Amino acid sequence: MPEPGLSPLQPSLPAARAHTFGAEGAWPDLPGPPSVPVPPTGPEHAVGAVAVGRTGPAPEGILRGPSGLGTAGLHLVRREESPEPAAPESAPEGNAIPGLYHHPVPEPDQARVAEVSRRIKAWAVDEAQVYPPEWEDQFDGFSVGRYMVACHPDAPTVDHLMVAARLMVAENAVDDCYCEDHGGSPVGLGSRLLLAHTALDPLHTTKEYAPEWAESLQSDAPRRAYRSAMEYFVQQATPSQADRFRHDMARLHMGYLAEAAWAETEHVPEVWEYLAMRQFNNFRPCPTITDTVGGYELPADLHARPDMQRVIALAGNATTIVNDLYSYTKELASPGRHLNLPVVIAEREKCSERDAYLKAVEVHNELMHDFEAAAADLAAACPVPSVLRFLRGVAVWVDGNHYWHQTNTYRYSLPDFW
Repeated sequence: MPEPGLSPLQPSLPAARAHTFGAEGAWPDLPGPPSVPVPPTGPEHAVGAVAVGRTGPAPEGILRGPSGLGTAGLHLVRREESPEPAAPESAPEGNAIPGLYHHPVPEPDQARVAEVSRRIKAWAVDEAQVYPPEWEDQFDGFSVGRYMVACHPDAPTVDHLMVAARLMVAENAVDDCYCEDHGGSPVGLGSRLLLAHTALDPLHTTKEYAPEWAESLQSDAPRRAYRSAMEYFVQQATPSQADRFRHDMARLHMGYLAEAAWAETEHVPEVWEYLAMRQFNNFRPCPTITDTVGGYELPADLHARPDMQRVIALAGNATTIVNDLYSYTKELASPGRHLNLPVVIAEREKCSERDAYLKAVEVHNELMHDFEAAAADLAAACPVPSVLRFLRGVAVWVDGNHYWHQTNTYRYSLPDFW
């Protein structure tokens, strides 16, 4: 198939990529990361479009590659390695949830997994000081490198993968330290999240008070992680991509607050209320940076289309229910009561734990089919190369997210419901 030209809607001007918060005078004068090379965006780096000619619940020709997603034909920039044949599909460790609709993916590139794992641990330990030595086993068990490489196989370089890896670790530091296992509490969460959010969306204040804010960015692990990860991100992203990410993180923080409010009052929401909360407290910030990690840009007006927003929301909702299902036994074994979809269904619909869990699987499957149908409709309605690639990038993130949950036997095990 001949290669198309670039989308008529061009990314931001190349000069805009050079702007960082530091250059704009918003960040305090603190040590920053080294410069990250900006990938080229000329026509010689465009990718072939995927044929569009159908809609429906299984848009294989639009979203799927052979045995998985994100093969070399997706690249907008040249990878740092020589192209290699796709790895043959192999049976991953860990069992998939019976009846859960998902797509298998090839094993991620092991050399990239090892390099991302090495770099992200060095960043977390030495640069951002995200976790103390006693958390090392848990950090290693999270398998950040495997997660990121599975979700972003079209990343042109390891530097691009590291953009996603740092943000993932930073988001988990906030969740663990502010909300969950490592000292988290719903009490006072709003204040902590607001101040941490200024590490992503910097405070514009007077000269008198700016130094105190700048000092606060180093005061705890979540803020150190957010600040450092965001500085790397804005060097790779365009201004509109960075603003998109900040918006999605505000959504995430709002979801955290809703869940915290329910915890403080010991309220079990209705099922629809829980699903509404999960549309905000979900993985959305991760797949929506797939174009930044891939080295290209989905223009802001195309990202803002209502049909694109529906695709992104459905992808975030489905992947978050995957987390509810795979972490079910882990959360049951943890202190306190953890809300997840099976727990809420069992409580509100007065059914057994097994029936509630199986119904949650059905909810996930319906969301997945709706996601794929919506993506196919959008691809047919707007067959712009950046739209098609972004849709495939979100789809591969969905599949990579499931792969990581299924194979992470350090963290997850399945209930005995079958």
